[in-house]
Amino acid sequence: MEIYLDNSATTKCFEEVGQLMTRIMCDDYGNPSSLHMKGVQAEGWLCYAKEILAGILKVKEREIFFTSGGTEADNLALVGSALGNNRRGNHLVTTAIEHPAVMQTMQYLETQGFRVTYLPVDDYGRISLEDLRKAITKETILVSIMHTNNEIGSLQPVAEAGLLIKQLNPRTLFHVDGVQGFGKFRIYPKKLHIDLLSVSGHKIHGPKGIGLLYVNERTRMKPLLFGGGQQGNLRPGTENVPGAAGLAKAAELCYASLDKDVERLYQLRKSFTDGVSRIDSVWVNGLPERESAPHVVSVSVAGIRSEVLLHALEDKGIYVSAGSACSARRPQPSATLKAIGLKKELLDSTLRFSFSIFTTQEEIKYTLQAMNEIIPMLRRYTRR
Repeated sequence: MEIYLDNSATTKCFEEVGQLMTRIMCDDYGNPSSLHMKGVQAEGWLCYAKEILAGILKVKEREIFFTSGGTEADNLALVGSALGNNRRGNHLVTTAIEHPAVMQTMQYLETQGFRVTYLPVDDYGRISLEDLRKAITKETILVSIMHTNNEIGSLQPVAEAGLLIKQLNPRTLFHVDGVQGFGKFRIYPKKLHIDLLSVSGHKIHGPKGIGLLYVNERTRMKPLLFGGGQQGNLRPGTENVPGAAGLAKAAELCYASLDKDVERLYQLRKSFTDGVSRIDSVWVNGLPERESAPHVVSVSVAGIRSEVLLHALEDKGIYVSAGSACSARRPQPSATLKAIGLKKELLDSTLRFSFSIFTTQEEIKYTLQAMNEIIPMLRRYTRR
């Protein structure tokens, strides 16, 4: 039996997405910048992708820019907007639990003369709006706050933050890393006062190597790449046509049954958290079901190193994560777990379980049975 519970790292592709991409790669394979029919066919798929995605986000098609993924989208949003607006100020604001694609980019910008405020979070991974209020000044040109945390599933008050930012300084740009939230929530940038939104394809049953950055048409940006002038010179280079179409198809499928699928994910989450909480000295990090993301659960298991438990579950055919897949191979403790004040002895004893629409109640039941068998056995072995 194979049970994949690492969907925050990446997801299984929809069959329809794979079929569409194969068709484009093998039949409509032209360069969208070419003037002949093959180029026109390829350009048509880009137009299709922008139309679908702009419709889901309720934005203009010209505000959609395709990238190589969420990391590039984050980098372009932060560096591009910081450099494009540095005459107005040099102050940036973000949170202490951002994805490395944002955190390390902010650290890079500090080396370029920008000043960054890192907002703390509470025990559940949420920022304080009062802290945000105090952080914004006349010099603040950008605030970046993730929608959904990739490790513990905490949801930030994006709507309230966007409104507050614009009230305090209307010229301050608001970037949201929506990589974990897109496909699980309806995110409307215009309504939420979001100027920049990052999205990744492989988190929503789409392909790897494709993402998008929504850029409000009034936002000043500087490109990070230079080349043939594609995508309004902001993100040049021959467009990944099959990837863009695959991203759009995956998003279309996700949002076609969003309410039903999210409700089912919350039911799976509740079954899992109820069951795992009954195991001795096991804790679920974060807020209860309906106050967190439906698909991410962080679990701390006292007395057992996360890597040991991960591989013990793998022996049972269950695949989970020891944290963010982008930093899971690094030895340092999770910045997110440290930021929420998790006890030192639990920092290296925490696993992330993440579900998808392909996850079943039978798989949850099997996983709980396996954990009830494995955890006491590993503790006995550890004590020896």
